[in-house]
Amino acid sequence: MANWFNKIKPQKTEDSKTDSASLTLRVIGDRASGKTTYLAALAYHPNSNSASPVQAINPFNDEGKRLVTLAQNILEQGLQLEPTRLDELPDYGLTIILKRQSSWRNPQSIANSSSITLSIYCKDYSGEFFTDLLYLQGDALLQEYISDCSQAKGILFLVDGIAYRRDAEYAKGLDIFLDTWGQSAQKNQPYRLALVLTKCEQPDLWINRHKPRDLTLARFPKVYKKLETWQQLDKGKVEYFASSAFGTLGTRSPEANSKQIRRDKEGVASVLKEPKLWRPFGLIAPIYWLSTGDRHPGLEGD
Repeated sequence: MANWFNKIKPQKTEDSKTDSASLTLRVIGDRASGKTTYLAALAYHPNSNSASPVQAINPFNDEGKRLVTLAQNILEQGLQLEPTRLDELPDYGLTIILKRQSSWRNPQSIANSSSITLSIYCKDYSGEFFTDLLYLQGDALLQEYISDCSQAKGILFLVDGIAYRRDAEYAKGLDIFLDTWGQSAQKNQPYRLALVLTKCEQPDLWINRHKPRDLTLARFPKVYKKLETWQQLDKGKVEYFASSAFGTLGTRSPEANSKQIRRDKEGVASVLKEPKLWRPFGLIAPIYWLSTGDRHPGLEGD
């Protein structure tokens, strides 16, 4: 689980001409969802498109720099990251700088600004967290994790899009999490949960990447129903996103920029295929929505 989101009011200064916000989010998901790979690809941001709304992504602490090292020394070498251990709690710090047009919905709000800076704080927990929701509900460490989540009003829920056979299991775990989170979280906060389908470089996911809501409904109907019911009960807001930490190759008939190690009901395990052409997509869009409540079309494919 990664720790992200407690938004403070953006601050403007005439000298820097920037808007800034400090964010703390929680990222949850199963071991197969690729949370650390997602974070490492986000921190490294390789081969970014010059037309992207993203100006730069920079680590601002030692753990944030470690994410970049993981991307360079492991992912970029075609190797697989080791799973995060239960006794490890790295606290990542990243700064995402967006160009002025990133406030497409309300351009007047930053008329005197040249960029928006999001300072992201991330505490990375082991993927066993989500499984433990089902089987270790009385565990002290699990309760500590859930209590930690109560400090956030935004959750990034990563789901391997291939693991659709675990829909019922995920829905049950999500039900337990949302119930506990809702009981302990601050009542005056506008809760937001972004469901992010990962590994959408895979052909059966990639062709529907522009319709993440429909893709979620088709692959994870029980999870979708659980989230929509939660939203209809006015307990929070939900949005759906598609992402890939590796991206695709080619333009006319793109193929996944990854080599499969394993594919089963647990999901897909892959490594990077062509490091020189590595360009992730969809990693920043859910963070922007959690921060602002608006979707940004320019970030959907970034």
